[in-house]
Amino acid sequence: MEKIKTQVSQQRHTNTKTKVAVAYGDGIGPEIMKATLNILEAAGADIEPEIIEVGEKVYLSGNSSGIEKKSWEVINKNKIILKAPITTPQGKGYKSLNVTLRKSLGLFANVRPVSALHPYVHTHFPNMDVVIIRENEEDLYAGIEHQQTQDVVQCLKLITRPGCEKIVRYAFEYATLYGRKKVTCMVKDNIMKLTDGLFHNVFKEIAAEYPEIKSESQIIDIGSARLAANPENYDVVVTSNLYGDIVSDIVAEIAGSVGMAGSANVGKNVAMFEAIHGSAPDISGKGIANPSGLINAAVMMLIHIGKVGIANKIKNAWLTTIEQGYHTADIYQEGQSIQKVATSEFADKIIENLGQQPEKLAAIQLDENAGSITIPEYNRPKETQVLVGTDVFINWQGSNPNEIGEALAGLKSYNLKLKMITNRGVKVFPNGMPETYCTDHWRCRFVSNEAITTGSDKTYPSVAFEQILALLSNINEAGFEVIKTENLYEFDGKRGFSLGQGE
Repeated sequence: MEKIKTQVSQQRHTNTKTKVAVAYGDGIGPEIMKATLNILEAAGADIEPEIIEVGEKVYLSGNSSGIEKKSWEVINKNKIILKAPITTPQGKGYKSLNVTLRKSLGLFANVRPVSALHPYVHTHFPNMDVVIIRENEEDLYAGIEHQQTQDVVQCLKLITRPGCEKIVRYAFEYATLYGRKKVTCMVKDNIMKLTDGLFHNVFKEIAAEYPEIKSESQIIDIGSARLAANPENYDVVVTSNLYGDIVSDIVAEIAGSVGMAGSANVGKNVAMFEAIHGSAPDISGKGIANPSGLINAAVMMLIHIGKVGIANKIKNAWLTTIEQGYHTADIYQEGQSIQKVATSEFADKIIENLGQQPEKLAAIQLDENAGSITIPEYNRPKETQVLVGTDVFINWQGSNPNEIGEALAGLKSYNLKLKMITNRGVKVFPNGMPETYCTDHWRCRFVSNEAITTGSDKTYPSVAFEQILALLSNINEAGFEVIKTENLYEFDGKRGFSLGQGE
């Protein structure tokens, strides 16, 4: 069976010079990248950087994607990217290059480890050691948005079974490879029963294959609160794209500083490594930025390409420097730090400490033969998909739901009949509440008349697509503006659409 190979898997020849696409980025990016590359060279990482142009200058040159064609060619050739933070110009409608890179290159797993460095970096949680594994390609980050009426804009939340399977299995494989004991899934399936419900169900299915690892699920709101209050109770957290973006910043901040954490973006063929913080233009050029996030990202890159010994060497030198008290301004503490150092000075201290190990902080000694993570290719099961109705979204600026409801209920199209109307998801016809506020955006659900007669909300008779086309024509002739439709399906007899609130 063909598998997706990731993490500690690309190259095993530690003496081989590895070509890496390197993006210096914007703001503080060039400063921290220079510091990081100096450390890699001094440690004998045998990295050959190939510079790519991405970010603000590319955007402002007229390239709306923020990346040049030549840069894509370098990435496709080298398969490894080390990227400093970039700036996306505001107010011009530019799409995030970070999201573009992750989705275009299939970088489905975002891995963000965060550990406390107490007492050298201030934190209230000296024992925290958490890894956030975030789905990286879908969810609301698909960025599919539309203004549908004067009042209402829409953003589509897309969750797929193959996406869920890949990221959940990656989380359990990661826990296995790195000796982690527990994986926590965070979702909001008490509200989003289909999208987050799918993620949760896949988690439960895959967790059963790893009985040696404890698994648990939490609702994202209380889970985030508990994670912020007691991060020591968490080990590996797996979640969808938006939630993962939020909780990874939470754990990085409560560990001491978002500026300290690095991340890996891992796919089948390509991997990208970056700091999780932004380009910080307010301190650009001052030489005071903390390069730790990018250094830690580079360490993850070295592990990925099989240079584990060099990764151990740099990580331990970094820990030793932190322990010695040589700190950049963002983590400097009177009485704890020895010296406030500039970006380049911090890198120089790490270079001086190569070959050293920390005395109090836990030294890192990853096994060079630990293995790799493999993810099976997705195998789509066969399901019977049956069309059972349609939701017709109408732009109507009236305020009385009964008026539009009675007009639509009088329309005939074969055996399709109006079942309900919702406004912002709440049923307003029939028998709505007069207190419900209504916009100009009406979801009108049509299903087979037989289904309404039987009162069933689980199994509907099938309908032909031609019936829906005829219905739409009748709605248009009645003077209503159809802005979109969503067909209603059952899959192997299970309802593939949510009920309206109050339906």
